[in-house]
Amino acid sequence: MLLPRILTALVGVPLVLAAIYFGGIFYMAFVAAIILLCLYEYGLILLTAKKPVNRISLIIFGIFMIIGAIAGRADNQIGTPSNIASFFMALSLAGVFFVEIITPSRSLERAANTLLGIILIPWSLAHLINIRLMEPYGEYFVYILFITVWATDTGAYFTGRFLGKHKLNKEVSPKKTWEGAIGGTILGVAAALFCWDLFFPWYITAAQAALIGVIISILGQVSDLAQSVLKRSAGVKDSSNLLPGHGGFFDRFDAFLLTAPVLYYVLLYML
Repeated sequence: MLLPRILTALVGVPLVLAAIYFGGIFYMAFVAAIILLCLYEYGLILLTAKKPVNRISLIIFGIFMIIGAIAGRADNQIGTPSNIASFFMALSLAGVFFVEIITPSRSLERAANTLLGIILIPWSLAHLINIRLMEPYGEYFVYILFITVWATDTGAYFTGRFLGKHKLNKEVSPKKTWEGAIGGTILGVAAALFCWDLFFPWYITAAQAALIGVIISILGQVSDLAQSVLKRSAGVKDSSNLLPGHGGFFDRFDAFLLTAPVLYYVLLYML
């Protein structure tokens, strides 16, 4: 199981780093593709669990959410987001319920599941683009985010494997341990500090870099557990088998669901 995981990482990591480096349309297309694949897998999970979801609304209003999150990003000269993000969120909310109203087999549960998907995935992950667009060092902050998440995941995996004794939450994720969570957080903060020293030690302080590392590491693990709750309720282990050793794209990018938007607003008001 470890070998496919390593081989997939050897292909995926350079692709992600290249997308971040080139930025612009290439990076936006990369993030958009990830969002659409995660939405597709989210729909699969709910269908597996025989839970109602409108997959057409997921895609259409998921795109609306992406547009709203990007168009509503903060103007660096003003320092506050515009109201256009709220407009697109309201439009998506109205759209999901309008589709449900005109559908003969109306279902509040289907509307709720659809809304959860378009908020949890497109709106959240679109902040990966917003962080990259922050001047003057958005690129470096995205590197810090990804590298810290990867370091946290690696630290939690190996610490939990060799030292883990106390289960974090058996019902949600049987293999995760408190030792793994602590080890992952320590390695994640160390990775954030390494990136800070490598990229821009003059721009933010070591304390700020450490705080960013703590936020990413802890929220990344909470986000992973939140996605596990969804999978457990559906009775599935992985969101798909598209990434050998890692499950699906929704599994691989679950840690960014909570970290991306929170990090964006932390940076917005920190800098």
